[in-house]
Amino acid sequence: MDEPSMPTPPAGTTPPPAPSSPPGPPTPPIPLAELLASKDLGLRRIAGPAEAELLWVHTSEMADPYPYLLGGELLLSAGVLLTDPDHYVGRLVAAGAAALGFGVRPVHETVPGALIEACDRQGLPLLEVPPETPFTAIARAVWRLMAEARHRELRRVTRAQQALATAAARPDPVPAVLHQLAAQLGGRAVLLTARGEEVHAAGRRLPPEPAGALTRLARVVARERPGSPASATDTHGDTHLSAYALGGGDGLVLALAAGRRESGDHTVAGIAVVLLSLLAAPHQGADAAGRSAALVRMLLGATPAEVAPLLGATGPWTVIHARRTDGTPADALTAGALGASLGTALVDAGRGGGEAVRLLLPLPGAAARPLPEAEADRITPQPGWTLGASAPTPVTALDAADALAARALAHAQATRTPLTVDAPVSGLAALVPPEEAAAHARALLAPLTAPLADTLRCWLSLHGNWDRTAVALGVHRNTVRQRIGRCGELLDADLDDMDVRAELWFALRQG
Repeated sequence: MDEPSMPTPPAGTTPPPAPSSPPGPPTPPIPLAELLASKDLGLRRIAGPAEAELLWVHTSEMADPYPYLLGGELLLSAGVLLTDPDHYVGRLVAAGAAALGFGVRPVHETVPGALIEACDRQGLPLLEVPPETPFTAIARAVWRLMAEARHRELRRVTRAQQALATAAARPDPVPAVLHQLAAQLGGRAVLLTARGEEVHAAGRRLPPEPAGALTRLARVVARERPGSPASATDTHGDTHLSAYALGGGDGLVLALAAGRRESGDHTVAGIAVVLLSLLAAPHQGADAAGRSAALVRMLLGATPAEVAPLLGATGPWTVIHARRTDGTPADALTAGALGASLGTALVDAGRGGGEAVRLLLPLPGAAARPLPEAEADRITPQPGWTLGASAPTPVTALDAADALAARALAHAQATRTPLTVDAPVSGLAALVPPEEAAAHARALLAPLTAPLADTLRCWLSLHGNWDRTAVALGVHRNTVRQRIGRCGELLDADLDDMDVRAELWFALRQG
C-alpha cells in the first residue's frame, strides 16, 4: 500500500471538509477523453460522466485514501480493501478526485456492480483497467499528454505574443491590440473607463445580460478606491468573464468575455495588459517617470543614495532575478508580463541571451514583519519562471540586494525550485554585532579571490553537492572540485569538517 493505514470513519458520519486545493501543476489539465483515446492502454469508461479533467495520477489500495488526495486525481486501485463501494466513492468525490481507474484481476475478476452503481449515482467517472495494462503505463501516458499540452500552450502563447506585438506597432495600436486579443481568445475584448464607459471594443457583441455582468466586473478592479484587486473573474451562464486593471491609464480596465477558457488565456491576457497599459498612457505622470528614471540611473551605475529621492520614501524594496524555466531568453514583452504578475513596472529585461530579468518590487510595511511572511503576500512562484528574491531592504542597500537576488536565483536553479528567497542573517548569527562579524569575515576569507568565495558560498549552500553547484554556477563539476580544493589549500582548512563549514558559512553570509 502507498500510505500508512488509517481508520475509516464509521458509516453515516459527516466527512471532514475537503482538503484545500493546492496550486495546480505547471501544465494544463488533461481531458479524460484524451486518455481514453490511447488505444494501447485499453481503458474503458463503464460508469459516471464522460467529461473530467485530470491533474494528477495516484495509486492507492487504502480503504479510505481521502486524507492523501489533493483533488483532480485519476485514482488507480485494484480494490484490495474495497468493502463498502458507496462509502468509498463518496469519500473520493468529497476529496475532489477526478476519476477512478479500477484494475481487474487478480483481486476482482470483474469490476463490482455495486461500485459501478455508486459511481453512476455520485457522478464519478469509472474506468475499467484491463489486467495487461500496468498502472505505471497509465501514469506515463498522462504525463506524456501533459507534456504535449504544455508544448501546445507555449506555442500558442508565443504566437499570440508575436501577434499582439505586431498589432501594437500599427498606427492605431489600441484598437489593433484589442482586435487581435479578441481573435486569440475567441471572444470580446473591451477597454472601459472606471465608470464603465466603453473606449474601444473588438470581437462579437455580447447579449445585454452578460454585457452588463462584464461591466459590473470591470468596476470591481477599477482603481477608484484603495485595495481594489488587479484582476477578477466570473461566469455568466456559459460565458467566462475577466477584468484587468491597467497601470497608468486613469482607471482604465481591460474586460474580456469568451465562450471557452483555455490554458494559456491568462498569460495572453497578461501580455495584452502590459501593452495596453503602455499604449493607453503615453504620457507618464511625474511620479511614474521619476521612478522609471531612477531604475535606469541605478542600472547605469548611479549610487542608491542618488536615486533614493526619485524612488520615494515607500518601501522597503526587494530585488528579484528571474529566468525562463525552459531556458529560452526573455524579451521585453515576457519580462513586462512577469512584472505585471508580480505587481511592479520596474523591470529590466537585460540585453537578451542568458541574462536574468531583474525587477524592483516595493513591499510597503514589510519591515515590520519577519521573513518569509513579508514576502509571502507579494512574491509567489510564476508559471514558466525560476525566481530568486532578496530579503526586504532599504533603497540605499539595493546594490547588495541585487547580489543576494542573483545568489538566490542560482540556488533556485540548482535545486529546481520555482522560488528561492535569500533570508537575512538570523538566529545565533544575529547575536554577533554586524561590524565585528564583517571584520572577522574579511580576515578569515582574505586568501580567497571573489570567484573562489562565490563558489565556496554556493557549494556550502547546496550541502556540498558538486552537480547542483555546477548547475548554479554554469561551470563543469570538475571546475567546482578544483575551486573547492583550492579554497581548502588557501584557507588551510578541512572542508569536510562540519565546524569548519559552519564557520565559513557564517563568514560568507556577511558578504
